[in-house]
Amino acid sequence: MNNLILQTAIQTITIEQEAIAALIHKVDHSFEQAVELMHTCKGRIVISGIGKSAIIAQKIVATLNSTGTPSLFLHAADAIHGDLGMLQQEDICMLISKSGESPEIKVLVPFIKNFGNVLVALCGNRQSFLAQQADYVIDTTVETEACPNNLAPTSSTTAQLVMGDALAVCLLQLKGFTPADFAKFHPGGALGKQLYLKVQDLSSLHIAPQVEKNTTIKDVILEISSKRLGATAVVEHQQLLGIITDGDIRRMLEKEANWHTLRAENIMHSTPKTIETNALAVEALEKMRSANISQLIVLENNVYKGMIHIHDLLREGLV
Repeated sequence: MNNLILQTAIQTITIEQEAIAALIHKVDHSFEQAVELMHTCKGRIVISGIGKSAIIAQKIVATLNSTGTPSLFLHAADAIHGDLGMLQQEDICMLISKSGESPEIKVLVPFIKNFGNVLVALCGNRQSFLAQQADYVIDTTVETEACPNNLAPTSSTTAQLVMGDALAVCLLQLKGFTPADFAKFHPGGALGKQLYLKVQDLSSLHIAPQVEKNTTIKDVILEISSKRLGATAVVEHQQLLGIITDGDIRRMLEKEANWHTLRAENIMHSTPKTIETNALAVEALEKMRSANISQLIVLENNVYKGMIHIHDLLREGLV
């Protein structure tokens, strides 16, 4: 075991952890004012930086956009070579810099001021040119970088990222951003499916297995086998009476010698687990897990509509 590697990793995490903890004392009135201004902004939040700060700016922009705050990334070097045309009158501009003295930032600031845009500095030096010129300063000063030479941006970029998340979550709360809103911006992948995929989207893919209460056991078995959902509903005039699973069939065959004389109503469970068609598929998954079952009866206003199986959820990547 290489102790140097372990010690260095632990030291890095400890330094960055302390840097993040120190940010709590930097959330002040200026931070509050900046958030309130962004909340009422009729334009976009345009975020810029250079070097590693530019990469952090891109991540903050992505977080803001995905949580309902229209944002735009503007690279500081490109800005002074034509991309300032992105900046509109009602936009708020936030510049990210550890030192606040980067040449590109110092060139960019006067142009933003001349345009009349509100300037927010996410800065690690309150005495810097950027901090002095900004309308609002969000302090991300760190004691030291995790880098042993105190050179490579490590603690400072972590602090920028965390403060950006704090901004985004504050704005999210002020906007009353809901899971339904989140789903609008995340329709793809498993995350999106958790927020928009409905039970009926999956149950409608199957022919609903169903038998009547007087159906013979042989026909019950044929119905379960043909529909391939591991169970069948027992219904009367589309009203649910119960459920029979393949497990019920196996247990019946073990116990009943004269099983061929039985009917569906003799072996069904009269209180099956159910879910409504308009429920989210992820709710069906939670019900199945809590009850340790593989399928749920699907109802619509107490009318039997079909069945959803755990395999449907697996196929959609929800499990």
